[in-house]
Amino acid sequence: MIQVIRSAERHHIENDWLSTYWHFSFDHYYDPANVSFGPLRVFNDDVIRAGGGFPQHGHSEMEIVTYVIEGRLEHRDDLGNVGVIAPGEIQRMSAGTGVRHSEYNASKESPVHLVQLWILPAVSSLKPSWEQQRFSMADRTGKLLPIAVPAIRAKEKTNGAVRIHQDATIYTALLPAGHSATHALAAGRRAYLFLIAGELQVHDLAAPRREEILTLRAGDQARITGEPSLKLSGPAKSSTGSAAADFLLLDLP
Repeated sequence: MIQVIRSAERHHIENDWLSTYWHFSFDHYYDPANVSFGPLRVFNDDVIRAGGGFPQHGHSEMEIVTYVIEGRLEHRDDLGNVGVIAPGEIQRMSAGTGVRHSEYNASKESPVHLVQLWILPAVSSLKPSWEQQRFSMADRTGKLLPIAVPAIRAKEKTNGAVRIHQDATIYTALLPAGHSATHALAAGRRAYLFLIAGELQVHDLAAPRREEILTLRAGDQARITGEPSLKLSGPAKSSTGSAAADFLLLDLP
């Protein structure tokens, strides 16, 4: 089954420094039918205006992944870590037994656009830690690039992907028109798609009568269960002027 949720259907909050779309129940927004998708507990699509940000606050027992789309995000925590996340970079913070941090737009002039997702860890009481990696446009053009992998694969060659303490993998891809990528889903696995920009064709290979093609546009998401494999394509050639599909794919238990 492929459940498509359009951009406009997401829960939207806006104040003087933040415009955010919440994919799941979060903070004061509560929907008992939309609490999580497997271990994926939070998926927030944030635009933080110049000078704005989240003051220091605490987390525990959560894998927090931040991916910057545009602009620069400054991170500080009570472990003494300070860093800036730029476009094409991913940061993984394991809150574990507890950490306090702040997140601010590093610019006084331009907004920062990011997505942040929280994944429930498979192991509790971890020592808090974080890591960050950068990936180029070429790395992800025309293919699915793993940028976060299960920590259990730490000894394997993972091309610099960050490690999360859950049996989950996060991919990024940029598919221009005429380009496709396939991804096999093992039995019992599910997938979560979020389209950052452009237009993405999702081929429903398990459709009852014949293959169906679903079109995602910027801000749309798809929650996928019971599919043995996924075929994903860039914009249809008939979609004049459509930008390449820029998206995240999560492979989840």
